[in-house]
Amino acid sequence: MIANRGEIASRIIRSAHESNLLTVAIYSDADKNSPYVKEASQSVRLESSYLDSHAILKATKQTNADAIHPGYGFLSENHEFAKLVKKEKLIWIGPPAEAVRIMGDKIEAKKHAKQAGLPILPSGKTEKSIQNINYPLLIKAAAGGGGKGMRIVEKKSDLKESIKLAKLEAKNAFGDDRIFIERYVKSSRHIEVQILADQYGNVIH
Repeated sequence: MIANRGEIASRIIRSAHESNLLTVAIYSDADKNSPYVKEASQSVRLESSYLDSHAILKATKQTNADAIHPGYGFLSENHEFAKLVKKEKLIWIGPPAEAVRIMGDKIEAKKHAKQAGLPILPSGKTEKSIQNINYPLLIKAAAGGGGKGMRIVEKKSDLKESIKLAKLEAKNAFGDDRIFIERYVKSSRHIEVQILADQYGNVIH
């Protein structure tokens, strides 16, 4: 079962078929004529949205699919959905639910990174806790992503208002107004390391 749509679903379908695996696609009325719907071995109309975990599980059972691939976006970073999939004794093609939960909370993620001995930027959750961090600062929402709830603060006189605006934006976007503040690094680069593991303990990166 591919719990996604569009090009993301098409890429998963192609990879699965190359490994001789059957695939099930879900689609809304708006996507009924999309290429991925025809590319899948079987397709099921979704009566609600792509974020309806119970509807997706219902479709999974109806088609006798034994695994769910969430792709990215939608429910892929929802640790409650990952737990629900495992509870239903289905294969979850993604990180363990606990890893999704930790990495989805930037404050928790920084804490675990520090415990693992990784270098992290100095940060705090209150004005008092960041007094020893030099400006400029970067305010970040603890939850979510996409740049929402983020503010660059160049000087101390702007800090209070920036915190207020960041918390408001985070609350509206993610339903969670927790923020943290860290040193802002100019001209930084975004670097990712892709890790792939299976249920037998084999890991590659």
